[in-house]
This record gives sequence, structure tokens and C-alpha cells, in this order.
Amino acid sequence: MKASVIFSTYNSPAWLEKVLWGFFAQTVRDFEILVADDGSGEETRKLVERMRTDSPVPLRHVWQEDDGFQKSRILNKAIVQSRADYLIFTDGDCIPRSDFVEQHLRHADPDHYLSGGYFKLPMGVSEAITRDDIVSRRAFDVDWLVAHGLKKSHKALKLTARGRWADWLNRLSPTRTTWNGHNASCFKEAAIQVNGFEERMQYGGQDCEFGDRLCNRGLKGRRIRYSAVCLHLDHGRGYVTEEMLRNSHQIREETRKYRISRARQGLDQYLASGGEATP
Repeated sequence: MKASVIFSTYNSPAWLEKVLWGFFAQTVRDFEILVADDGSGEETRKLVERMRTDSPVPLRHVWQEDDGFQKSRILNKAIVQSRADYLIFTDGDCIPRSDFVEQHLRHADPDHYLSGGYFKLPMGVSEAITRDDIVSRRAFDVDWLVAHGLKKSHKALKLTARGRWADWLNRLSPTRTTWNGHNASCFKEAAIQVNGFEERMQYGGQDCEFGDRLCNRGLKGRRIRYSAVCLHLDHGRGYVTEEMLRNSHQIREETRKYRISRARQGLDQYLASGGEATP
């Protein structure tokens, strides 16, 4: 297989199911899916087991006990367990367009990490999307979305751009290139070289900090926000605290100031055991 798709989830089986249907409908099949589960309950486990029978690609469930918001930790465990040389990251609330994996593989480059785009949906539209809407690709049709409650805006261009037009918009976009947890990719070797995600960080820039260290290691970011697109389903963030945000901000500032390229507490602790922490 050419790629490992890794995304985190936590007790959101309804959203997770929609995301998995999106990956089952991809235009390419030479990838695996790793559901990086940050402590979900039995309902999520049963969902993954049930959907594995319908999956056209290998589907694995990487789980850890609930210890608060520990996304960096479960992502590191999934990286270690991944079997492909190229890693594509997204979130368990982002439905990929059918060419999502294809576009990441098309633009893959050892000297760059890729930064894709997302289109944010309101709760009503998020709930309205069904399996058939995803498989038929209606969910990415602007007129269909508007008919189900979406307000029109220029941002819908992400959903309509294709081919050279999308490539041109990628270059033209003034948006700063950062590693986005909902849609980004790099070679596995690069992720290992920077020691994966910094586990001292919780919510608040832990994805961008990973990208900062990739850049400090010598990689450059490349925008593909109009080529690789996903629909971001609405949800709350009751797990976020001010302490989390302050701590993450401080660590990211240190990474930038001192051009740190390796996580102090990263994935190296799992390498010897294939995804579980060594004593």
C-alpha cells in the first residue's frame, strides 16, 4: 500500500461512521485506515468492527485508555503501527472528498509536507448527511448543501475547483501554510525524524507545532487546500481548558524560538514495542 490514513476520534460514533464511508468511497484503494481512538467506549469499538466488513481497504483500530485529551499520544501510537511509507492525517469529524487520498499521493514530495483544506458545515447540515449522500458525492455538491441549510459564500470554491484551476488557486491562496490536523500529509520517515507529535501538548496548536518541527528539520510546506478537501462536521469542544491553551502556546513558542526539530516526549518511546509505551 502507498499510504496510511490516520485520524483521531473520541466518543463520536455518528461522525466517525460518516468519515469512514468517505474513505470507503475513495478513487484509489492502495491505502490503509488507522482509527486513532483516544479512549472511546464500547459503541465506537463495535462500530469499527462492523464497518471493517464493508471496508475495501485495511481498517485498524488503535485504542488507548481515556486519560483526558491526549490526541498527540494516540497519533504517535498510530504512526508506529502504520505500514505505509506515506502518512495522511485528518480528523474523525472530517468527511474526505472522493479524491482526497489520490490528491495527497499525487502531490507527495519528500522535501515538503502537504497542507490541505476543509469546508466547515453547520450542525443541521452535518446531521443531514447520510451514507448515500457521501457515496453518491451529493454531500460535496454546493447546491445540495444549500438546499439543506448551508449559507452560500465564496468559501464554496474549495468544493468546485478541480484540476489546473485548483492547482492555480493553491498557489494564489494568501493563507499561510501550516500543518493542519484535519488535512495534512508527509512521509513517515520525516515524522519519525522529528519524533512525532509532542505529547506534552494537548489541545491548542499541537498540529501546527508538529509542522514547525518539520520545517526546522528542513521540510517546506505546500498548500493543496483546493485539491484535497474534506467536510468538517460541527461539534462542541467542552474538553478545552485555559491551562491546556497556555501550556500548548508556550511549547510552540519555544519550538519556534529555539528551532527545535524533535519532540521532547514523542513517538520514540513506542518504537520498540510497536505502538505501546515501553516501561
